[in-house]
This record gives sequence, structure tokens and C-alpha cells, in this order.
Amino acid sequence: MIVFKLSYQNMKKSMKDYAIYFLTLVLGVAIFYMFNSLDSQQAMLQVSQSQREIIKLMITLLGMVSVFVAVILGLLIVYANNFLINRRKKEFGIYMTLGMGRRQISKIILMETIFVGIISLMVGLVIGVFASQFMSILVAKMFEADMSEFQFIFSKEACIKTCIYFAVMYVFVMLFNTITVSRYKLINLLNASKKNEKIKIKNPVISALIFLLSSGILGFAYWKVTGDVKAISEFKKLLPPILMGVVGTIGIFWSLSGFILQIVQKRKNIYLKDTNMFVLRQINNKINTMVASVSVICLMLFMTITILSSSLALRNTMQTELIEMTPVDLNLYKTANLPETGKKYGKEVHYTKEQQEDSRITIMETLKNNGFDMKKLKDIIEITVYTDSNLTLRDFFGNQIEEIMAQYPMLTYDSAETIVKISDYNKIAKLYGTPQYELKDNEYIMLCEFESIKGLRNKALEDGNHILKIAGKEYHSQYKECKEGFIMMSTSHTNTGIILVPDNCPLIEDNKEQQLLVANYNANTEEEKEEIEALFSSNESGFVQNLSNNGIDIDGFTKISLIEASLGLATIVTFIAIYLGIIFLIASSAILALKQLTDSSDNKQRYTILRKIGCDEEMINKSLFRQIGIFFMVPLILAIIHSIFGVQFAINVMAGLASKKDLLPSIIATIVVMGVIYGAYFMATYYGCKHVIREEE
Repeated sequence: MIVFKLSYQNMKKSMKDYAIYFLTLVLGVAIFYMFNSLDSQQAMLQVSQSQREIIKLMITLLGMVSVFVAVILGLLIVYANNFLINRRKKEFGIYMTLGMGRRQISKIILMETIFVGIISLMVGLVIGVFASQFMSILVAKMFEADMSEFQFIFSKEACIKTCIYFAVMYVFVMLFNTITVSRYKLINLLNASKKNEKIKIKNPVISALIFLLSSGILGFAYWKVTGDVKAISEFKKLLPPILMGVVGTIGIFWSLSGFILQIVQKRKNIYLKDTNMFVLRQINNKINTMVASVSVICLMLFMTITILSSSLALRNTMQTELIEMTPVDLNLYKTANLPETGKKYGKEVHYTKEQQEDSRITIMETLKNNGFDMKKLKDIIEITVYTDSNLTLRDFFGNQIEEIMAQYPMLTYDSAETIVKISDYNKIAKLYGTPQYELKDNEYIMLCEFESIKGLRNKALEDGNHILKIAGKEYHSQYKECKEGFIMMSTSHTNTGIILVPDNCPLIEDNKEQQLLVANYNANTEEEKEEIEALFSSNESGFVQNLSNNGIDIDGFTKISLIEASLGLATIVTFIAIYLGIIFLIASSAILALKQLTDSSDNKQRYTILRKIGCDEEMINKSLFRQIGIFFMVPLILAIIHSIFGVQFAINVMAGLASKKDLLPSIIATIVVMGVIYGAYFMATYYGCKHVIREEE
């Protein structure tokens, strides 16, 4: 009973000391609950079956990520708890002098930990339950779901899961506390406040050399992931730049404390002004004694910025391009002139006589022959897509092929180029609302929208005298660059190349590669549209799926299916990115805050000396604010520099999915998120430190 009462009184008295610890636990619990309650939230969303499957996949992936998040939070709690215990060493020493044993001290810490844990869990769950309702609205908006049946939902499963994970983390914390206290010696506890961390003075010349070397290593790593295309063509080549980034980051922070102070000391007008001497020495000592911690914090902040910015850019790009790239309701296609044997999905396939005969007729004829009511469709356009075995990607690049193959070894250079007659393309372009073109008898136009391939093709076209031999006749390019355009719908600009040729180009029957049908649904209501959509869906009851099951080689996709798939991918990536990004941000902010609070407690005597030599409270608070500000900014500045190149790399990897033009709103959103959480921890740290160093009456 005495232990319980003492623990309760200690917790009440130390509530301000527990503020950062409490804030971290509450945020961790709330976020954990929010992202794990989606399985209950999805029940009220009016979404299609395919969207529901995507949401289930997202929930499964979030569940896996939650294990990783729980480990991070657990380590963070242990780290935070360690700081709190170290701060109270003298208090524990006094308990021991009064006759209290280590077991009783362990019980006090255990009870305090349980008190704080229960309160944090309860507050975090309350915040999480209310915040999860906004999460439902966000999910609904991302999937464009009907929220007419929206209602307040409490997820029992998410609550139980959060409590279990939290309990497991706290068991480890309690074990850690017990082991830590059992190793304390009375003399060390009583003299804890008099001990300072050992500071090793570094040679400024060596530190400057290490700084320059580390900067060079980072610069080379930046170039490898952004300037060297080969580095991103194979993921196994990414490990060296990543390791160089880690080594360079550690080297920067190790060397900073060795020469920055000496440089500033030479600027007497700065060094001797106000309390700058005190602030700079404090910062110098902090960085010197926690190089590893600051490096980890910097890398976590870098991951936060990169993950959030690139994932939000991906979503923005996909949302923007979806509207542009899905202008009609339906695309159907089938292979023309099937042989007796061929390859499909890398496997050898034997085609029947019926399949071969069907491949020689149009898609409209196939649909009619199998009983499809063509009145269900309108704006029907069908074209033939050609190839020429003598015109491959290798032939297009001509003399530049060796240089391009060295840069992009992964491309399939022996694949035949896609060819479409100009009148056929213009029919589709008119329906799509995209530019139409005209050609002379000896001209061709290259259409390409996939950024990386477009750049290569433009390089080949830039001399203005690029000649191609198509079906035995020579044609020269009308333009010195690729033009915009596509024939098949997609979720983004994925057209890697279509050659437009005049209608009189001598292409023959053997050049036919594919038939493509483009159409809209002939429907006036949503119900009618859904009925037609079901005929072309991938489920077993779909009309096209039945044709495929019966051996007719026909395939396609609809506007609705493309939008749902794209929204699903973007949403999954965005949610996991936000989840991880916020956890990394909380962890790095909390570590900085706890370290600063502990140091303020250890350095309380120094602030007392400042008062004795004439510094007023305003000057001391200003000194503290600058000190904490610099401490929070140092890892953030390097993280931002890392992120400039990290985001570029991410966009390059997601070429065709994420665009650089969508980075600005993503970066703004990332700044807002970081400003709120990082700024909250900064202010909480400042006010907490003010309380710690305040001279007692």
C-alpha cells in the first residue's frame, strides 16, 4: 500500500517530466488504433467487390507493418524509460539510504510505469477512436465510396490488438527497469548529478578532413542514385550507395563537433555575444556524445520526408492521369492471325482451328457471332494494329544502339515496333479528345509518353533526318521529337512507342498484330451502366470471361476497373507510407526531446551559474530556445539534403507512375505534417526544459 501511494504521488509530482513520454505513448497508441481499425470502417463503405478486395489487401499489409511499428514503439518506450530512470538516480539513492531495497524501488518504478501506461493507453484509445472516424472519411474519399450510411464505429478488434501489443511492449519495459535498478550502486546513485559524460577533444584538422571525406562520399552516393542510370536499373546496385549514405551521415556528425566550435571561436563578435559561448559549447558536447543517435534520427527524418513526399506525389499523379488516360468506357483487344503454335505468358500454346479462324475476323464480328447485343455499346471504333518484323526497337535507335544498350541493358531491343495507320489513329484520337495529326506519303510520326523511353527516342529523332524502313518503304520523321498520344487506356502515361504511318503504307495481312475495339456504354442510368460493366468484368459470369473460357482469345479492360485498380494501388502505398512516416517522425522527435530534457536536468547547475553571473530569466530562456532549436535543426537540415536526392530517386524508380510536377503539393503536405509533429515536440521540449532548469524557490 505504501509503495502504491508513493508511486502515485511521484507520478503526480513528475507529471511535467513525463509530458514527452506521455505524448509519445498517446500518439503511438492513437495511430496504432487508427490504422488497425480499417477492417471495421470498411464495412460501412459502399464500394464494389474489387475495391473491397483491395481494402482487404491493404488491411493485411497494414497488419504486417504494424508488427514492425510495434517493435519501433517498443524500442522507443524502452529508450524513453531509460532516460527517465537515469534522471531519478539521486532520488533512488535517497530511498536506499532510508533503508529501501532494490526490489521495493523496482516495485515503485513498476507501479509508476503501469499508471502512466494505463492513462496513456486510455487517452490514446479515445483519441484513436475519434480520429479513426476521419480515417474512414479519408478512405471513402480515396476510393470514391458512398458515405450515405456513415456512422460512428468502435473497432473492438483494433482495441484488443492495440492493448495486446501495448501490454507486450510494457512487459519488456518492466523487465528492463528491474534489470537496470538491480545493477545500481548507492554511491553512483547519490553522485549521479555530479557526473558528466566524458568528452574527448577531437583534432580539428582530422575532423575537417573527415568532414570533407564524408561530404565527398555523400556527394558520390547522391550521384549514383540520381545521375547514374545504371544504379537504378538493378536494385542490387543500390546497396553500396545506401551504405555510403549511412557512413557519410555518421562521418558528418562525428566531425562537426571537432571543428565547428573552433571556427566560431575565431569570430569573436559572434562567439562572445550574449550566451552564444554557452549555447555553442552545449550543442558541441551533445553532438559529440550522441553521434550514433543523431545519425539514426537524421536517417529516420530522411525516410519520413522521402516516403511521405514520393507516396503523396504518386497518388496525386495517378489521380490526375486517371481522368486523362481513361476517356472511354471500354477497350477490347485480341491477337490477329494466330499460328498453330505460339507463346503466351512465356509458355508454348497450341491454338485450335476455331481460334485461328476467329483471330482473322474483327472483334465486333466475334461479339455478334457469340450472341452479344451490340446495342449495349455506342461510339464503337475498331482499328488494326500492325508490326513489321524488320522494324524493332534496335532498328529505331540505329547507330545509337550501343550507347543506349550500355545505359539501359534491361530493355527488350528485339521487340517489333507498334504501327498504326493515321486515319485509324485519328478516329480514336477524336473520340479520346487527344490531338489528331496529318502525314505526307513519305512521313511518319512517333507517339511516346513514357518519360524515360521518350527521352531516348527524342535523342534519336533530334537530328531531323531519322529514316525508318516500314514494309519495304522508307519514311522520315515529320517531327524532331515524339508527340503525345495513345490508343489503349491505362492508369498513367505508359505508351512506350507507336509509329503513325500514312494510309497507303504497304502493310499486308501478315503485318496484322492485333485488333482493338474502343467504345462507350449505351446507358442512361448507373444501374444500366453497372449491368453492362458486369459483362466485361473479370469474374466468371462475365461475357468476355466466358468467351475466354471457351477458347476465344479476347481480352480487355474497362474504365471502371482501371480506376479501381489505380485507386487501390495508390491508396495502399499512401496509407503504409503515412503510417511508417509518422511513426519514424514520432520516434526521432521523441529521442531528441528526451535527450534534451535529460541534459537540461544534468546541466541544471550550469544554468544556476548563469544566473549568478548576471543573466536574467529572459536571456536564459532565449539561450535555451536557441540551444534546443539548433539541436532539433542539425539532423533535420542534413535529412532535407538527403531527401532532395532521395525523392528524385523515388520518382525515377516510379517513372510513369509519379511525376515531378506533382511533387510541390506533396512536399507542402509533408512540411505541414512534419511541422505539426516535429514542432509540437520542439515546443514541448522547450517548455519542459524551462521547468527543469527553473531555479527552485
